[in-house]
Amino acid sequence: MTRYEIAVREHAALGEGPTWDPEARRLIWIDILGSRVHTYDPASGRRTVMATEQHVGAAKPRAGGGLVVNLRDGVGLYGPGGADFRWLHREPVPGRRGNDAAVAPDGSLWAGTMRYDEAPGGGTLSRIGADGTVRTVLDDVAVSNGTGWSPDGRLMYYIDSPTRRVDVLDVGDDGLPVGRRPLAHVERGFPDGLTVDADGCVWVALWDGGAIHRYTPSGGLDRVLDLPVRRPTACAFGGTGLTDLYITTARTGLDAPHPLAGSVLVVPDAGKGLPQPPFPG
Repeated sequence: MTRYEIAVREHAALGEGPTWDPEARRLIWIDILGSRVHTYDPASGRRTVMATEQHVGAAKPRAGGGLVVNLRDGVGLYGPGGADFRWLHREPVPGRRGNDAAVAPDGSLWAGTMRYDEAPGGGTLSRIGADGTVRTVLDDVAVSNGTGWSPDGRLMYYIDSPTRRVDVLDVGDDGLPVGRRPLAHVERGFPDGLTVDADGCVWVALWDGGAIHRYTPSGGLDRVLDLPVRRPTACAFGGTGLTDLYITTARTGLDAPHPLAGSVLVVPDAGKGLPQPPFPG
């Protein structure tokens, strides 16, 4: 079993989206079904919890403070301390909600959606600028999940979970991806959230697989972190030097969840992460 520690002991229904906020030196993570945004300061142990009025699929730091959030009905902005909420892009679709999201090297937000019933073709992946400009890049996905970029920004990695693939795309000069193709096929559970390290390797959380896989840029599986929980959902590097791998987990849908299901785990000195840009809006 992997040498892990318990960062946050919690019973989140669907813990997701760990993101290191370098300015505040804290971890941001969410409970989608609990409509909560959590923060955790590993130096002090201090935690905060903010309720959202809708299911929240992702929360990322904004430049200057506050959060950009991927909610059920679209993408919204919170000011520092959770004040002054406003919609950046509101597009409610019955039966659909926001899911995972990521900030690209150019500062745009790539926000995914999915239907609650996970129907094929019911989800999208859209690029959203700080001015609210929206471009739908993929419109035929089921469960839009992990999104990340190579260290040089020339490759984008993407997961539509039911495909059981980690895909890779080339990024053009306009920042848009082309040439989607499989990087790796997953047989152990379903790929969920991902992060890319400084070596260009892709770390993937395996829902119902009880593990994190690391894939090389050529698609080879070169590391497996076995976990005690059945449903790890996503991972991200954080802490001093971005060397600690934080892992969110879920307990939803399990008849007898592990006592740590819904908690945040951390694997110290797991590797070296990449700094993640804040959303400029």
